[in-house]
Amino acid sequence: MCGITACAAPAENDVLDTLVAGLRNLEYRGYDSSGVAVRNGEGVTVVKREGEIDALADALGAVSPNGAVGVGHTRWSTHGAPTDENAHPHTDCSGEVSVVHNGIVENYTALRGELIELGHTFTSETDTEVVPHLVEMYRERGLSTEDAFRKAIGRLEGRFAVAMVVDDEDDVFAARDGSPLVLGVGEDRRFLASDVPSFLEHTDRVAFLEDGDVVRISADHHEITDLAGNPVDRTVQTVDWQPEDAQRGGFDHYMLKEINEQPAALDRAIKGRITDDGDVHLEDFPPGTFEDVGVVHLLACGTSYHAALYAQQILADRGIPAQVFSAGEYTTTPAPVTDDTLVVAVTQSGETADTLTSIRIAAERGARTLAVTNVIGSTAARDCDDALFIRAGPEIGVAATKTFSSQVAVLALLAERIAEDVTGSVDPDREALLSALQDLPEHVQETLNTSTAEALAPQFVGRDEQFFIGRGVGYPVALEAALKFKEITYEHAEGFAAGELKHGPLALVTSDSTVFAVFTGRHDEKTLKNVEEVRSRGAPVVAIAAESAHEVAEAADEFLAIPETHPVAAGLLANVQLQLVSYRVADLLGRSIDKPRNLAKSVTVE
Repeated sequence: MCGITACAAPAENDVLDTLVAGLRNLEYRGYDSSGVAVRNGEGVTVVKREGEIDALADALGAVSPNGAVGVGHTRWSTHGAPTDENAHPHTDCSGEVSVVHNGIVENYTALRGELIELGHTFTSETDTEVVPHLVEMYRERGLSTEDAFRKAIGRLEGRFAVAMVVDDEDDVFAARDGSPLVLGVGEDRRFLASDVPSFLEHTDRVAFLEDGDVVRISADHHEITDLAGNPVDRTVQTVDWQPEDAQRGGFDHYMLKEINEQPAALDRAIKGRITDDGDVHLEDFPPGTFEDVGVVHLLACGTSYHAALYAQQILADRGIPAQVFSAGEYTTTPAPVTDDTLVVAVTQSGETADTLTSIRIAAERGARTLAVTNVIGSTAARDCDDALFIRAGPEIGVAATKTFSSQVAVLALLAERIAEDVTGSVDPDREALLSALQDLPEHVQETLNTSTAEALAPQFVGRDEQFFIGRGVGYPVALEAALKFKEITYEHAEGFAAGELKHGPLALVTSDSTVFAVFTGRHDEKTLKNVEEVRSRGAPVVAIAAESAHEVAEAADEFLAIPETHPVAAGLLANVQLQLVSYRVADLLGRSIDKPRNLAKSVTVE
């Protein structure tokens, strides 16, 4: 939630365009309001506006602050409505200190009261505004800017990342505790941001900051310390992402681009992880790694939760006890763990607040932890005992697409490794499954090339509701498809286990409903009976199944075909068709597809 960007450049440079471009690259993290603060040698100029970044750009056209040091922010509202006053950056009484912030200051009410008693005046409803006033207070007491910043940060409770510029320093000061912050090292300048895409066009050399880090950057130098001022070493590494990965590349929306990137993302996810002789090769998890595992817990939120459900089904098929938990619920009602419990945290960003809290709870209770994530250097990757990366590349659209496919593919491989280690044998189905996973990139491309979703989409506009049903791995696909539909169309959609229809949801089905049925090639005859149940209530049915499933095609009103494959892979191919359905309907409705209302990409607050 919220996106921070900052840049310190040589004195003769102007960072304004860099800041605005960085904010556009981070807009998936929030788009309720945005703003910048630029130090120009004579003070700090702050410009901020309610609305998307275009509104800020228009305002900057009239003011055009210039300078070599600055910070920027794009907001997802937590404290206070999305207004000009509540937009970041926030300043102190004098206007000399400007701060941007991602997270929540839990003790802001007490701090605000203390500062008001000392004569400080507040102009917003945000929790963030206490930070510049704290810095102001400590500077007035004679502390240096850096010491005042450390003192202020030490007073904060909660999860946060903060960046600050002041009128009399050529540096940017920043700190993190619970919210992401990454340092970018360019040839002649330094960057700070909530996520790498902010500055990827300038440098791919990064250092991921950790909780408790305080950093000071200038154009040619950075210094990372702990809160007490002790030096901290954070390795500068090269990320395997290209600048074009964070650009639309000619597509109308990032979401459509990322749907079409799935073949390449899946190829990266699988590459080198299936051997020529049909074995699973996970680089950091050789055979025997999981032989002492008795039960698997999977923790996740949102789309990642659906990927975890997919993995649970695969593990169950292999005879491995596995449970999936919503990370948000696990934080308050954690499940019992034993010495043989493996807790797998599934998180695209590696920064999801509820998932991170759940990981720490599980670890404290003695569980072994493993992160399945997209971001090397993320908090989840560092906090867990081990990490397995999905290699999907940057995903900008708020509605996850390619990361879901990559998560499932990698989790399927992980499930095979766990099953072999625990049982001491190779399942007879493994060869067919691994072959299907290797064919996934080609099969997804074929699905994209031949899909008729665009032609069908008009008939799904204006319906009362859309229902999605499936069995086995088709069930998490139904849930994920319903989530995508509601996220970007703003229309009512629900996903159900096909067998549950007659236990309640069938009461909702009318002739004004559309039912999408996922067929994976396993238990299709049972799902066909559910199709008959809804059609007898007058609801049209759209079936997603293999090209050869003639009986399914005949039973449905509309048919979306996928290539012949293993049932586990069939679910992912069906999901691609349903991603396209949601995208096309949302486009017809004129929705803000990449930036759906009220949502942001990375949920870094609980």
